[in-house]
Amino acid sequence: MGVFIIAEAGVNHNGSLKLAKKLVDEAKNAGVDCIKFQTFMAENIVSKTAVKAEYQKQNTNNASESQYNMLKKLELSFSDFIELNNYCKAKNIQFLSTAFDFDSIDFLSSLDMNVWKIPSGEITNLPYLIKIANLGKDIILSTGMSTMEDIQNALSVLKTNGAGNITVLHCTTEYPAPFTDVNLKAMLTIKDEFNVNIGYSDHTKGIEIPISAVALGATVIEKHFTLDKNMQGPDHKASLEPYELKKMVESIRNVESALGDGIKKLAESEKKNISVARKSIIAKRDIKKGEIFTQENLTVKRPGNGISPMKWFEILGQEAIKDFKEDELIEI
Repeated sequence: MGVFIIAEAGVNHNGSLKLAKKLVDEAKNAGVDCIKFQTFMAENIVSKTAVKAEYQKQNTNNASESQYNMLKKLELSFSDFIELNNYCKAKNIQFLSTAFDFDSIDFLSSLDMNVWKIPSGEITNLPYLIKIANLGKDIILSTGMSTMEDIQNALSVLKTNGAGNITVLHCTTEYPAPFTDVNLKAMLTIKDEFNVNIGYSDHTKGIEIPISAVALGATVIEKHFTLDKNMQGPDHKASLEPYELKKMVESIRNVESALGDGIKKLAESEKKNISVARKSIIAKRDIKKGEIFTQENLTVKRPGNGISPMKWFEILGQEAIKDFKEDELIEI
């Protein structure tokens, strides 16, 4: 199986089932493996007085609006998610949604999700981790804002409470994340330290970093996308538009194909170029039969379909078996 690419629709539907379905259409067209939403009840995950993050203030109309009021407008109902799940099946794209509260976990467990995504903000939520682990499903764990100790603690909880296979995603929780804060090599540290499958959840602008993550060994890539970056909402500006998402998928598949098996060998496509690019031992000037080969009458030039220059010192001192014209391939 290749790199598993998740198009993170998140709340970029702005609370509209119609827009959510359009996001499914665009994700399918881009060639991703999966589209992911976020399932939550605002009253279960945030107090009514909690303020917005700075990026949320900048990307929404009302900076003084509470986080609760913002999220309330971004909810989809459980019946909406049932319809979205069925829509994804009809479009032959995998449906996934992150649950942010216990009611949403209970609801999503009634759907046929075979993998669960734990967001960065829940990595220190012990009751949440236990409830997800008890489902016995495979898990994708994001690690934004986390230390190695946070990851170790979360993995321990998940493993001891029945979780299936766990893939750990390196992540920087900022929207957009500065390139200087990405620290992509930390993904490899996570792999080495915890002996887990690794991936990368990207919040940078553009597509270079997730593509680079694949080159480094990521098995899962998650990237926010939107129908239009200029839409009002907290995550649109840090998301890809559909044409960019499609380009990212194409680039990842190209890199994935180019990684190969790691064995250095002659590629089939380059065999025909050996004689063109390599060199052979040839006559530097006319040589008479019986003449001794020396550095004065031999040289090395293309084409490469004669005696290899690696045999230079074996040829020196031998007698010419026939007359050779200048630039003629030497035979022995």
